[in-house]
Amino acid sequence: MDAIRHVRLMAEYNRWTNRQLYASLRNLSSASLVAATGDRFGSIMAGLNQQLAGDALWLRRFASTGHFDRLLEANDWLPAPGSLDEPVSADLDQLITAWCGDLIFKDLDRVLVYRDLSGLPQQHQLGPLLSHFFNHQTHQRGRLSTLLQQAGVEAGLSELVGMPGFDPFSPLDGEAAPSDPHPAHAVAQSRSSIQAC
Repeated sequence: MDAIRHVRLMAEYNRWTNRQLYASLRNLSSASLVAATGDRFGSIMAGLNQQLAGDALWLRRFASTGHFDRLLEANDWLPAPGSLDEPVSADLDQLITAWCGDLIFKDLDRVLVYRDLSGLPQQHQLGPLLSHFFNHQTHQRGRLSTLLQQAGVEAGLSELVGMPGFDPFSPLDGEAAPSDPHPAHAVAQSRSSIQAC
């Protein structure tokens, strides 16, 4: 898989899995969303906000290169949080997916110079920064999924291979598929063991 196709896949995965996560939130009361969780986030709602704020900060950094028209046009409505704790409300997944759809190979080599949240100067190529961006989103969703499970709510399917259209270039029919060395009951049993920890 080439790098651009991978970036686009990660953008689609981000949008799809966020929809799964947000759908599961409908099963929580408003009080449960803001209830103290005892973790770094403080509450499920604060964790969701931190994820949005982080995305908005990175999108503004990506736009600062001046090369991405779609992001520059979004500057009118894109949140500009001063910190990860500042309230944010925006649907960023569509913007991320559309922007990644516009990227070309040479964009991944562009160097982005910015300051991190501590004010330290940073300089990295866009390609590795996008890997960081999508990896961090997955990390945040994992933390939020844990909080939802602790609140008694199933966070929904979040495995990349479970996303519709994950790999349209290698379909397997039932007869061509190798047997699974890890049957479903073993996976369920291992998940139970993990949850008990």
